[in-house]
Amino acid sequence: MTVLSETEISNKKLAAGLLGIFLGSFGIHKFVLGYNNAGIIMLVVSLAGGVVTCGVATGVMSVIGMIEGIIYLT
Repeated sequence: MTVLSETEISNKKLAAGLLGIFLGSFGIHKFVLGYNNAGIIMLVVSLAGGVVTCGVATGVMSVIGMIEGIIYLT
């Protein structure tokens, strides 16, 4: 396991925050932070759930991703 410096951590949080705001429905920000299981869950819910629910699940995941992105930036 590597030890990250303070600037590397803040750069990852900045990237994750922006990705959460713009691509949050697909869980890309989770992959950047290393939360692979959570990222896969968000991706599957967005894609498969979006088809089954006519896009409602994707919309919900978008809102969740946007909220998480804002949290990462603050």
